[in-house]
Amino acid sequence: MAEETTKSGIALVTGANKGIGREVAAQLAEQGFTVVVGARDAARGAAAADEISAAGGDAHFVRLDVTDDESVRIAADFIGERFGRLDVLVNNAGISGGIDTLVPSTANPGAVRAVFDTNVFGVIRVTNAVLPWLLRSMAPRIVNLSSSVGSLSIMGDPAGPFANVPASAGYAPSKTALNAITVQYAKELRKDNVLVNAADPGRCDTDLIRGVGFPSPRTAAEGATVAVRLATLGPDGPTGGIFSETGAVPW
Repeated sequence: MAEETTKSGIALVTGANKGIGREVAAQLAEQGFTVVVGARDAARGAAAADEISAAGGDAHFVRLDVTDDESVRIAADFIGERFGRLDVLVNNAGISGGIDTLVPSTANPGAVRAVFDTNVFGVIRVTNAVLPWLLRSMAPRIVNLSSSVGSLSIMGDPAGPFANVPASAGYAPSKTALNAITVQYAKELRKDNVLVNAADPGRCDTDLIRGVGFPSPRTAAEGATVAVRLATLGPDGPTGGIFSETGAVPW
């Protein structure tokens, strides 16, 4: 990936009250960004913004439920009225929907729909709502938090690293769809010099990972680094790809 840009600007991170989103927000603030902490839980979101500010960063909380059109509109209006532009969007908010409850052969379509509403349609809602402000930036960047479980190549390998992960009609397919959406946004926005990529943070010690029974010794801070790197790409950086800390992830 290309060299990083100057570390400054306005960044919105969704689902930023905890886990990887919280760490992405903190790391961007450390690099000089004014960070808008988007979170559905007002108390946790405001606390996260206060903690980042107390550490020397410039952070502002906005209530943002990515599944709610009105909430997304109000958050986008806040950014426009307060800052007049947006330089970085990190679509981090996501849910697992549970692994065992979404085995394909017994999955409830409503439960699958709920996962896609957050992990895929939520990304579309937020991206489209703030796009006018991103297009005012000199170096707009969009980063979608994905996962290598969304890789068809890796998941389809019976001897691969996810061979023992239960089949799911929810989380993994939602990340596959998110990867595809990432490519399409990158294709459309290339003419506007918007770099759009997906970040695979790897398995980290977060509520989501613990909730599906796959704990990890890696921290959320470690997982956040690839998203921060993609958020600060230089003008010759890639677009339309999915990257982990070790490089490109296969489709």
